[in-house]
Amino acid sequence: MTTLAPAIKRVQRRTVLFLTLAQVFSGVATGAAFSVGSLLAVDLSGSEAWAGSVSTTVTLGAAIASALLIRLAVARGRRITLSAGLAAALIGAVLMIAAASTRQFWLLLIASLLIGAGTSVNLQARFAATDLSEPRHRGRDLSLIVWMSTVGSVAGPNLIAPGQSIAETLGIPDLSGVFVISAVAMVLGFLVIWIGLRPDPLLLARELEPIGAPPARPRFRDGLRALAQHRRAGGALVAMVVAHFAMVAVMAMTPVHLLHHGAEITVIGLTISLHIAGMFALSPVMGLLADRIGAMTVAAGGLLIVLAAALIAGLSGPDAVLTTIGLVLLGVGWSAATVAGSTAIVDSVPRDVVVAAQGVADTTMSLAGALGGVLAGLFLAWIGYAGLGIVCALLAAVAIPVVIVVMRGARPQAA
Repeated sequence: MTTLAPAIKRVQRRTVLFLTLAQVFSGVATGAAFSVGSLLAVDLSGSEAWAGSVSTTVTLGAAIASALLIRLAVARGRRITLSAGLAAALIGAVLMIAAASTRQFWLLLIASLLIGAGTSVNLQARFAATDLSEPRHRGRDLSLIVWMSTVGSVAGPNLIAPGQSIAETLGIPDLSGVFVISAVAMVLGFLVIWIGLRPDPLLLARELEPIGAPPARPRFRDGLRALAQHRRAGGALVAMVVAHFAMVAVMAMTPVHLLHHGAEITVIGLTISLHIAGMFALSPVMGLLADRIGAMTVAAGGLLIVLAAALIAGLSGPDAVLTTIGLVLLGVGWSAATVAGSTAIVDSVPRDVVVAAQGVADTTMSLAGALGGVLAGLFLAWIGYAGLGIVCALLAAVAIPVVIVVMRGARPQAA
């Protein structure tokens, strides 16, 4: 499928259009969960030790959802899979409101798990954009989906103020008002995918390029084996996992760090918004660079940026501006590693197992993020925000030579 017929190109353009539109809406709920969630967790639990619990459960939910949804994707295609994930995230947004209203911490964690399904959808949507792509444009098409997450994800944290107005009108706690907006956005995202993603890009790709019937129940180890057998894909996975761990760990503790130093809630929201802008706004550039100079080169560069960003943020002390600069760079490094790493996996893994490999990559990334969220709270209590930044920088420093060695001599293999 190196050259697409005009009719298929039109379907691909339509697919990318609707996926990007859905990303705008679904990004609102996940952006709000990461920015407001840590504050709600401290409020409901009564302890800062639980500050990273929402970020952890969101990413754990994304890992669980990725493992489940990839089975559905193999059996039923992208449309039903992405719609199901958004429906689960919608329930999560509603439960966030209920948790804040009833002051039930356990309900907050369940809500966070379900919102994680929305994060999984955001991740899987980038791969859906490559189902019908020409090989030379895979990085570009994938990065466009990541890019359009910018609008919703940046808007999410900055909806705290209007959310408070909605909360006052509805008689619910102030911090829960933003999730009313999130719930509406999830409904819109669901409708966009359910109505617009026709024909299903994955099912159409199978019709155009027969690869044999996929297994009805794909196993995690099938995708893992595919990644392990292709060195370039394995190196890409290392870059994605380390970047995601560092990003979640540092981002989850930043609101608490800023709050300790007297920052206003609007400053916290702005910092997280700018960080998320760094994650998504430059993704088309990362996609173009991956297509032109090599995905693995861009991924290694992303890890180098993550290293610098973790040190800048961690050592920023009470300087909110320096903290924000570090968070923005952290987002940029994550973008480079994730976009380029995802492109390398699609390019390297054979088409008959690529969907399973994508599911493993997303699951592993999310598990790394969940671990980052868990350890971040512990590190914050034990060695402080500066110590957390140094730990994440050291991880990136170890990963960079590993990625370079693994990728040496490896070449794209997927047609």
